[in-house]
Amino acid sequence: MNLSGLRRYASRSLAGRREAAVLAPVIERDGAAHLLFTKRAAHLGEHPGQMSFPGGGREPVDRTLTDTALREADEEVGLRPEEVDVVGRIDDTRTSSDYAVRPFVGVAPDREYIPDESEVAEVVVLPVEGLMDPANYESERRVGHPDYGDHRVHYFHVGGYTVWGVTGRMVVQLLERTSDWRAPEEVDRVVGADAELPI
Repeated sequence: MNLSGLRRYASRSLAGRREAAVLAPVIERDGAAHLLFTKRAAHLGEHPGQMSFPGGGREPVDRTLTDTALREADEEVGLRPEEVDVVGRIDDTRTSSDYAVRPFVGVAPDREYIPDESEVAEVVVLPVEGLMDPANYESERRVGHPDYGDHRVHYFHVGGYTVWGVTGRMVVQLLERTSDWRAPEEVDRVVGADAELPI
C-alpha cells in the first residue's frame, strides 16, 4: 500500500443528521501491510457480529471527527491516540442507521490489542494481500431496496472472516486509492433486496 496519496486526497464530505468516524489502522507485520478490524459484539443493537473498523458516533467531548476516530479506537481496542500517525482520509459514507461516517486512515504499531468486550467480540488483523486476492472477493447488485434502490455490495472473505457492508465499501475505496487493485466492473450476481447474504 502506498499511503502517501491520502495526505493530498480531497475526500468527499457528507452532511448527516448523525456524525460518526472510524479509523482504519494500517499495521506492518512480517514486512507486509495489514488492516485492523473489530468484530462487533453480538449483543449490539446496530450491525451485531459484523466486521468493522474501530469507530462510532461523535460525542460532545470531540473537537473534530479525527478526535472521534482516535477516541473510539482507544476505547474499543486500546490503540492510544499518540500511537497513531493519521495519514489522511477517504470519502464519507452513509450507513443504514443514518450516520454520515468519516473514515480516517492511520499507521499503527504491530502489537497485541485488547478488545473492549462491551462493544468488540474480537480484534482481527487481516493481510492486505489477502484482501486484494481476486479469489477472496465477490460482489453482488441488490435491486429494489425501498430506501436505497439498486446498490452494490462488496464481500472480502479472508482468514475465515467476511468484511462487507459499509466497511466493505471503505475497503474498496482504500485499496483503490493506495494500490493498483480495482474492483471488477461486473458483479458476480444480481439479487433481490431481501436475498440471503452470502456469509
